[in-house]
Amino acid sequence: MTNREDVRNRAAGAIMGAFIGDALALGPHWYYRLDELRRDYGDWIDGYTDPKPGRYHDGLKAGQSSQAGIILDLMVRSLVASNGYDQDDFCRRLDEDLFPLLDGTPAHGPGGYTSQSIRDAWRKRVEQGLPWGEVGGHADTTEAIERTLAIAVRYAFRPRQLAAAIADNTVLTQVDDTVVSMTVAFGALLALLVQGRRLDSDISAELMALVKSGDLPFHAVTSDDLQPPRPGQPDPPRAGRFASPDALLTPSFIATAAADPEVRIEPPWKVSLVYGMPCAIYHQLPAAYYLSARFADDFEAAVLHAVNGGGQNMARAMLAGALTGAQVGLSGIPHRFLAGLENAGELRQRAEQVASAVTDDALS
Repeated sequence: MTNREDVRNRAAGAIMGAFIGDALALGPHWYYRLDELRRDYGDWIDGYTDPKPGRYHDGLKAGQSSQAGIILDLMVRSLVASNGYDQDDFCRRLDEDLFPLLDGTPAHGPGGYTSQSIRDAWRKRVEQGLPWGEVGGHADTTEAIERTLAIAVRYAFRPRQLAAAIADNTVLTQVDDTVVSMTVAFGALLALLVQGRRLDSDISAELMALVKSGDLPFHAVTSDDLQPPRPGQPDPPRAGRFASPDALLTPSFIATAAADPEVRIEPPWKVSLVYGMPCAIYHQLPAAYYLSARFADDFEAAVLHAVNGGGQNMARAMLAGALTGAQVGLSGIPHRFLAGLENAGELRQRAEQVASAVTDDALS
């Protein structure tokens, strides 16, 4: 039986975990030389920090959100106001609340830095006057995940609606089909965690069951348990929008490695060296999955190891924060991370409004 308060706790924990992960990496963002990171912030970053002069996000203060966190908040506001995902409402918020503050350059705009996909959309939307639906670019990063994770939470018990809404929102700014499929896969995984599942070696089987039932739009290229098709079996077992289900299989393989005592990454922040420090989605997702599987019950360890790994640690911490926040719930996030987050009260109120809608779905 679904417990209303448990679902609400996990849903709010996922959203607040993402906000916290984003803000924790604001100061030490994008250090690709780990010796420089340690020089500026010491051997271990354990909380919110100011950005150093002349670096990314210069001028912002510890506990504030980057532009990724600001856009996530726009999404959460839209979900609350529309009682679900309304693409027109979300696009209007970008047009009215974000784009007037940008000029198309990286080091400008709220949050101190504007990502490639948002800059591309701004140029096509504002300078060229193109309509939404024709402004997406080819950035291979996690920017769509960073905002659609709230959609995943909202539709945690409605996988078909989740997949459609996340795919539609992703292509507003990122049109590469592999990026879209990996973004939908992350959302589907996060939804299962909000439901109460664990990020473990069995989670991909549950995701593939949703493919076989038609709830997730992935192409199923093998039969059960990844066995090859049998003679006479229709090929493929299930055709879907996305060419491969591999994005759904990754979490279990990573979780299996995280639980294997013979496969150790020590210290765990070196996950960034194993899977890669850059921004691309194929570097970020395995690292976030690893940390969230290894520290499923320890939000602090998951996000701080994400931050201390350097490179694109903001996305890594934001994604790990959402996944781990969903597993520990809002009640499992240390109070100091909430206390030090700017506007935490307002962010939490909106997160809990989304969470209340999720619980209504769970019990309907």
